Amino acid sequence: MTRDSLKSMLHRYRMVYIKPDVGTYGNGVMRVEIRGNGTYRYQNGLRARQFASFNQMFDSIRKLTRRRRYLVQKGIHLTKYRKRRFDIRVMVQQSPSRRWEATGVIGRVGDPRKVVTNVHNGGKITPIEKLLAAYMPERKKRIFVSRLKRLGMMAAKQLHSRFRGIKEIGLDVALDQRLHPWVLEANTCPDPYIFNKLKDKRIFGRIARYARAYGRL
Repeated sequence: MTRDSLKSMLHRYRMVYIKPDVGTYGNGVMRVEIRGNGTYRYQNGLRARQFASFNQMFDSIRKLTRRRRYLVQKGIHLTKYRKRRFDIRVMVQQSPSRRWEATGVIGRVGDPRKVVTNVHNGGKITPIEKLLAAYMPERKKRIFVSRLKRLGMMAAKQLHSRFRGIKEIGLDVALDQRLHPWVLEANTCPDPYIFNKLKDKRIFGRIARYARAYGRL
């Protein structure tokens, strides 16, 4: 993120997210947007600020980011569950036989007051089947979840081809209002314990078993 890259992407997409190059739990993530009346706005945590010009806003953002390196990313208008935005975490791991497997898919429903869905930032774990129920019938849900797993596997194999030490990833996927999936980020040290919140404990059991096999737990 630079002054020019943020301005260019903001005027192209009208809403973007900026995030620390290195970070956890959604801390430091901000949503930046151009409002309908031509003003600029960003939200950091629970606090939102509005500005008459881009430069005023950027100077304010720079005071928060200081010298840390940030990325700027196209904003996605997420699908919602009970009027709250949600995204999806796809857990992909190397099995004890060193084959990549998608071991879990879970939904994260965000705190309506915040711009991130992370559990450590007020998000709530929800089964993916429940989140998709309002958008598609049972058979299509199963096909859709299979597609998400394939996406996770593709991402894991691609990352592993470059970073050989990777044994697991948590792929965060957003669905836009047409249910088109967008990759938000790939976490190389994902929290496995969020899957323990699901009713079906077999999912976490397998995740934990694989993680122990490669020394994560």
